[in-house]
Amino acid sequence: MFDTNVIVVVASTFLLAGLVKGVIGLGLPAVVLGVLTVAFDLPSAMSLLLVPSFVTNLWQASVGDHGKAILLRLWPFLVMATVTVWVGAQALTRIDLSLLTLLLGVLLVTYSMVALQGIQLTIPARHETWVGTLLGAANGVLTGMTGSSVVPGVMFLQAIGLPRDMLIQAMGMLFAASTLVLAVALQKANILTIEHGILSFGAVLPAILGMILGQRVRSNLSERRFRKVFFVALLVLGAYIIASALACFT
Repeated sequence: MFDTNVIVVVASTFLLAGLVKGVIGLGLPAVVLGVLTVAFDLPSAMSLLLVPSFVTNLWQASVGDHGKAILLRLWPFLVMATVTVWVGAQALTRIDLSLLTLLLGVLLVTYSMVALQGIQLTIPARHETWVGTLLGAANGVLTGMTGSSVVPGVMFLQAIGLPRDMLIQAMGMLFAASTLVLAVALQKANILTIEHGILSFGAVLPAILGMILGQRVRSNLSERRFRKVFFVALLVLGAYIIASALACFT
């Protein structure tokens, strides 16, 4: 797994994913899972994502002064989104990987379509706790099954009306905690190999370089335009993953 082509693909993917995250504050897992699932397979993509995702999201979670407020307000959501990752990860050894790859494609397409259509859900404050608990559980299960923590987690954080800076920090906290539990679950399921671990550690540098580059691009490029290009590309990639998964059943 250490041939030159693999290293180039992994490094390039994380550089691109880091750039996207640097510009818009999210997107690293979506890009990595989408590209590396096509290049390798879903479990490998999830394993390679672990270290760069944890490091970059821990960084994102630590930037800002809203940590205490986020924990006090969102702890039911965050707890459920974390502990249920283990449940979802059990599917990786019990369900056909083509079905899980199909599910990943559906999540990427859903995420892209909602963003491109500008759909904005609203959850009243009085329903925030119980809705957050349910959606947190769903998010954790889907994270364990596909490696993606976006749907419905990010949609929930957007729907409760968090200010931009708090939203970005909350997403970092969600992704970092989910990634940590996912790493333990993959290791227990004998999916995370030494080779995956080494490549994942090595991918931290291009991911961080991409984030730094993305932060510089942000000041010179319309974020709205970049988001549109990103979500269109993610939509196409998700559709390709769906088509590839469906082809396995024919």
